Amino acid sequence: MKVAILAGGLGTRLSEETGLRPKPMVEVGGKPMLWHIMSIYAAYGYKEFVVALGYKGDLIKDYFLNYHYRARSLTVQLKNGDVTIHEGDHEDWTVHLLDTGVETNTGGRVKRVAQFMGNEPFMLTYGDGVCNINIPRLIEFHKKQKKLVTMTAVRPPARFGQMVIEEHHVTEFKEKPQIGEGWINGGFFVLEPGITDYIPGDHTAWEFESLEHIAADGQLAAYQHEDFWQCMDTVRDVHNLEKLWQEGKAPWKLWN
Repeated sequence: MKVAILAGGLGTRLSEETGLRPKPMVEVGGKPMLWHIMSIYAAYGYKEFVVALGYKGDLIKDYFLNYHYRARSLTVQLKNGDVTIHEGDHEDWTVHLLDTGVETNTGGRVKRVAQFMGNEPFMLTYGDGVCNINIPRLIEFHKKQKKLVTMTAVRPPARFGQMVIEEHHVTEFKEKPQIGEGWINGGFFVLEPGITDYIPGDHTAWEFESLEHIAADGQLAAYQHEDFWQCMDTVRDVHNLEKLWQEGKAPWKLWN
């Protein structure tokens, strides 16, 4: 099963970073967020990706076109430009870079990806969120539900810190733990080919139009993920993810 990643949005809430590059290319631990997301899937053996490009998509193309050189040591003959690539570790991935239009909405991108995939189910997620989800369990759940779409439902990170108070003393404090109320769309979908019937065109919003209609028709299942999930909407989110990575406490790092 192939994996599609939506990587074409403007990322306006993270304008400090996205003025220069698309949000999925913002780095955590020296690697783009896009690489972290792909590594989650690859850890379970899913290594063929379709990246839906839009805003500053040329930067994502450049990254992967030069990835072979970035990942290895090189010898360059300046006289004639010959490059010798030395052995080194690198990911065994296939990456399709699909131009889906700068002005295309999320639903339009999903439809173009589905048309590229052909008549087969596929996985889909956003290019700005990571979690420690078990992908095989997600797929198994989707097959049992027999719905057009399975969405991963997650608990949002709490907006404020949590305190445990005993006799006027704070015995425990956690800065914004993952105890938010309710469930939200966490991405990490599994989709069947029939979803294109719910996406009229490029300007359709996947979240506010397509998913609402799919749910109304009883075709949306929710895989409830109670553990770690974090999106990257603000500079604070970037700093928190970087801190987890540098401290060796990144829950989404499911690979060696």
